[in-house]
Amino acid sequence: MAAIGSKGTIKPYSNFNAAEDAQKLRKAMKGAGTDEDAIIDVIANRTLAQRQEIKIAYKASVGKDLEDDLKSELTGKFENVIIGLMTPIILYDVQELKKAMKGAGTDEGCLIEILASRSTEEIKNINVTYRLKYKKSLEDDICSDTSFMFQRILVSLATGGRDQSSNVDDSLAKQDAKELYEAGEKKWGTDEVKFLTILCTRNKKHLLKVFEEYKKISKKDIEASIKSEMSGNFEDALLAVVKCIRSVPAYFAERLYKSMKGLGTDDNTLIRVMVSRCEIDLLEIRSEFKKLYGKSLHSFIKGDCSGDYRKVLLKLCGGED
Repeated sequence: MAAIGSKGTIKPYSNFNAAEDAQKLRKAMKGAGTDEDAIIDVIANRTLAQRQEIKIAYKASVGKDLEDDLKSELTGKFENVIIGLMTPIILYDVQELKKAMKGAGTDEGCLIEILASRSTEEIKNINVTYRLKYKKSLEDDICSDTSFMFQRILVSLATGGRDQSSNVDDSLAKQDAKELYEAGEKKWGTDEVKFLTILCTRNKKHLLKVFEEYKKISKKDIEASIKSEMSGNFEDALLAVVKCIRSVPAYFAERLYKSMKGLGTDDNTLIRVMVSRCEIDLLEIRSEFKKLYGKSLHSFIKGDCSGDYRKVLLKLCGGED
């Protein structure tokens, strides 16, 4: 699992006392109204590990489950972001994947986002947790909910079989680049499987070299070729893989931007990215956001969201730069 590091916006709270926090939350939910600010003050200023300790302290002192009490007091987007912050990160990913495949429609963007951006270790943990929680494999659910090449790339990513070394074989990189060119730009019709095989199994350093070699041969970036050769969800998935190989923070900056751009907000994506990255690389995402879009992530959230939900997201965002 990704460790807390200097790249996250949420740091361990220095004067942490789980029992005191449990009582603050109890007080915030006791009686007629709910003190949302008190809930935000505790939940959004503690790390995930600290929140797990608060859960235990709450159950010990109140005799009830903290998440159950929060769910009964809160509603809508505010509830979603607070409950998301209370959930262990791998379990959160698992629940989001399940939610993306549940019911009538499929949230393809969510499936692509999680499976393309997580490390091999995280993917393996997701598979184990998914089976434990739902008594079905992630692959089975993907296969019953998706089809054709899109299904195949999701299954490939969900297998977590990417080479973990950092070896770069120059002659193989040239060969891979040539094979990608011949599978797409050079021929009538596209050999999608060749793209899937190379992009989903080679290690990151090697692929960066492949992209370099590809540009020399085809005189265009691999992304431009994917856009001209592929379509639909398969195209989106391949582009996400390439973007995550180049820069995971830049990929998430784009996800956040698109979730808030234009009419209406894609709240599910906005919440998921902010919750899942706040202790991992949100400082880097913020920096990429500013670089790519000329405005701070903080200012975007401020102008796009409202109410208690906005307060939590701004806390997670950290600074205004």
